Amino acid sequence: MDRKVPVFATLGCRLNAYETEAMKDLAARAGVDDAVIVNTCAVTAEAVRKARQEIRRLKRDNPNARMIVTGCAAQTEPETFAAMEEVDIVLGNTEKMQPESWRRMVPDLIGETERVQVDDIMSVTETAGHLIDGFGTRSRAYVQVQNGCDHRCTFCIIPFGRGNSRSVPAGVVVDQIRRLVDRGYNEVVLTGVDLTSWGADLPMTPKLGDLVLRILRLVPDLPRLRISSIDSIEVDESLMQAIATEPRLMPHLHLSLQAGDDMILKRMKRRHLRDDAIRFCEEARRLRPDMTYGADIIAGFPTETEAMFDNSLRLVEECGLTWLHVFPYSPRPGTPAARMPQVNGVAIKERAARLRAAGQAAAQAHHAAQVGRDHAVLMESPRMGRTAQFAEVHFGTDQPEGAIVTARIRGAGATGLLA
Repeated sequence: MDRKVPVFATLGCRLNAYETEAMKDLAARAGVDDAVIVNTCAVTAEAVRKARQEIRRLKRDNPNARMIVTGCAAQTEPETFAAMEEVDIVLGNTEKMQPESWRRMVPDLIGETERVQVDDIMSVTETAGHLIDGFGTRSRAYVQVQNGCDHRCTFCIIPFGRGNSRSVPAGVVVDQIRRLVDRGYNEVVLTGVDLTSWGADLPMTPKLGDLVLRILRLVPDLPRLRISSIDSIEVDESLMQAIATEPRLMPHLHLSLQAGDDMILKRMKRRHLRDDAIRFCEEARRLRPDMTYGADIIAGFPTETEAMFDNSLRLVEECGLTWLHVFPYSPRPGTPAARMPQVNGVAIKERAARLRAAGQAAAQAHHAAQVGRDHAVLMESPRMGRTAQFAEVHFGTDQPEGAIVTARIRGAGATGLLA
């Protein structure tokens, strides 16, 4: 009888996708078959609802397979998923990365007493055990260097799904990136839940900038290094030095801004004010004139007035943001913000639409400014690649996937640049 390869479904962030790749390897090594594994997200109540919906859909498509639910939603509310008749096993975020968890699933379904395997995530102190080489496309690899978060923003449940901040030692990271470069990757992206907190739990408490400079010094053959979402108030002097002096560090930063009004930022329990964000963007762009910014912004946070929202809207121009991730606020049970006075749902939807429109206008302006310029483009597929600033470039003829090609930008379309 042929073995049935496990089906994996990933919801949520890039880190979840990274960890799904690690779970595929763990499940294969353990010999797990005829199973569906759903890696859930808990960032909003809507994310949990979508997880339940996806579980039901996958069970209909795979009626005889064991249903294993893991990820942040499984960690924060295991009882929700244990109560679903479709679910056989609920696996915590720590347990999903342990080989013994997967070995216990073979050959028979584990007993009812072990149906829920979710321990206290706050007791976890390491994050390096499940490093994998080369998650991503043929062109770009993602390397997890940090997990968890020590901050307690009032809208966020993620620390209770991911635990406290913990870092992968620099030597382990460098060794992995060397292997990736040897395998032909032209770009590596450093990822984490709270990336700028990297190093706080390591000896000598190094900073993220120290890690970036070390990677670039010790892996000279790496063409491109990119860092994912950062908290600008935590950026250190070494990272600013790297921005100013290292052309292999890509001029694209995604900022966890969340809002542009000081009162809302305080109620969110963020650690920066709007002027801090503006100053950081001005300084980083002074050091690196071709720098572009993405940002996360929440529309309709509790107590947000129209004037407060306008401060967030104006931040798009005042920080010079190009790529926006807009999140309409939805209350997350168990967070302080869920107990605050809520904004009308119609207003939230309308504000999110205005933010998205501002983001689209900013992206179009960036695209228009690139016409006639030459860009080094990392090819993600035969006819689509990205510039150093992460703009999509579409080609009329096939290019070598994974290669960095120089292209003259001849036009700007609705979805990106044309070469």
